[in-house]
Amino acid sequence: MASGAAAGFALAAGSMLDARGARAAQMTFAVMHSDQEWKKMLTADQFAILRQAATERPFTSPLLEEHRHGVFSCAGCKQDAFSSTTKFESHTGWPSFWAPIAKTAVATLDDKSLGMDRTEVRCSRCGGHLGHVFDDGPKPTGLRYCMNGIALTFRPTPA
Repeated sequence: MASGAAAGFALAAGSMLDARGARAAQMTFAVMHSDQEWKKMLTADQFAILRQAATERPFTSPLLEEHRHGVFSCAGCKQDAFSSTTKFESHTGWPSFWAPIAKTAVATLDDKSLGMDRTEVRCSRCGGHLGHVFDDGPKPTGLRYCMNGIALTFRPTPA
């Protein structure tokens, strides 16, 4: 897999050095590691997204076309984050879900980077950046959790 720049990542203004990243870096999570430890555990692309809040290019994630029954977990700490039962085709280029697997699986932060007002989604266990949530999703929640596929892993489960 290519490194962040070669893969076309858009690093959010200052990545983890911006206000939301600084807040997340100061928070305490059940799973915490130094940047050096994260770099040993993750691929360069996973580190860029999970720890520096980069964004993968749209339509590049293999998980976009994942339609089997199963669970999508944080690639950083393996915490279950989303179920295939809430995955839907948003046609945005990123894997999208209308709800997390449990309310406690993810945490949200206000994100005013890049001149936009958004809600960032992070893993509640390790603080890894997963993506953003928008209010233009389908029923029953009306939410679209737009996730970076590289920030997730997929585990098939029996239907």
